[in-house]
Amino acid sequence: MSRSPATSAPAPTAATSTGEVRPVCHLTEAERDAMRALLDGPFADVTPEAFGADLDEKDAAVLLYDPTGRLAGFSTLLRIETTHGGRPVTAFFSGDTVVRTDARGAALLPRLWSQHVFAEAARQPERDTVWFLLSSGFRTYRFLPTFFARFTPSHDDRSPASDRALLAALARARYADRYDADAGVVRLAHPTPLRDDPTLSRRLSDPHVAFFAHSNPGWTQGDELACLTRIHPDNLTEAGRRMVYG
Repeated sequence: MSRSPATSAPAPTAATSTGEVRPVCHLTEAERDAMRALLDGPFADVTPEAFGADLDEKDAAVLLYDPTGRLAGFSTLLRIETTHGGRPVTAFFSGDTVVRTDARGAALLPRLWSQHVFAEAARQPERDTVWFLLSSGFRTYRFLPTFFARFTPSHDDRSPASDRALLAALARARYADRYDADAGVVRLAHPTPLRDDPTLSRRLSDPHVAFFAHSNPGWTQGDELACLTRIHPDNLTEAGRRMVYG
C-alpha cells in the first residue's frame, strides 16, 4: 500500500481547531491510545486488539484537535488500487471515523479529508477515483448528499450502473461472504455497533436519513451500508466545492 505524506492545517491559535493527515506508521502509541478511547465512546465492543489490527491496515489518519490540542476526532483511510471494466481505479476506503460530540460542528475534519483525496485524484487523472465507505450510522451517510451530487445507494440513485457494479465488486473483494449483495450491507464477524442514537427518530423527515434507516435496519447490531461516490469536481455539490476549494 502507498503511504501518503502528512498534510497539516494552519498553525494553531488559542481559539481554533487544528488538524492534519498523518501516515499511520508515524502515529505514536499515545496517539493510537487516544484514538481508541475516542472511538470507545459512541461504539460498543471496541477491543484494543481489533482496533490496532484495523488501524495498522490503513495508510493514513485524518486527525482533528480541539483548541487545547486534545484529539477531538479522526478518520482513517486505505488506498485500494484495482481495475474495473478495463479502467484503472483508485478507491479510498474510509475506516473508523468519529468526532467528539462537542466538536461535531467543526468542518476541519471533512475539509482535510476532502482536500487530501481530491489532491490525490488530481495527481492521477488517468485513473477513476472513488470513495468507498461503510456507513454504520446516518451521520456518516449524510456526508454523501451534503458534499456529492451522485452516490450509491440513495433514495433517488442517479449513479450509473457501472458505479453500482464497482461498489459490489469492491465490497465482495474486501468482505467476501460478509457482504450481502441483495441487502447492500456488510455484516462483520466482530462488529462494533453504534450505541443507540435517540436523534434518529427526529431526523426521519430527511429523505436521506429515512433511506439509510430503511436500507440498513440492522445498524444497531453493527450492520454497515456499503456506499460509493466518484471523487471528481463535476460530482461536488456547492457545499462540496466550498469544502474542497475554499
